[in-house]
Amino acid sequence: MIVTTTPGVDGKTIVEYKGIVFGEVVAGVNVVKDIAASFSNFFGGRSGSYEDELIQARQSALHEMEQRAAALGANAVVGVNIGYEALGADNGMLMVNVSGTAVVVR
Repeated sequence: MIVTTTPGVDGKTIVEYKGIVFGEVVAGVNVVKDIAASFSNFFGGRSGSYEDELIQARQSALHEMEQRAAALGANAVVGVNIGYEALGADNGMLMVNVSGTAVVVR
């Protein structure tokens, strides 16, 4: 499956549009990761625990979108957009949503 943020695929022609597809993941950040991140916040530096959670959520959302595109008969998704948002009363949840247009390219 070709996945790209561009409106087309170099060297390929879009021969059919299948529709808009989405992938969404809402992930919670647990207490241990919060504690580790608070040390990074206090002392400075990057929070590996939050970064790992973000990477995993993004990969899961992209995979979900690809599966939905494949179910429509597409072999590519173009114009992909990725969004992030903190959710919950204490912003303890992370939402990653991806969207794009499922197409058939040749």
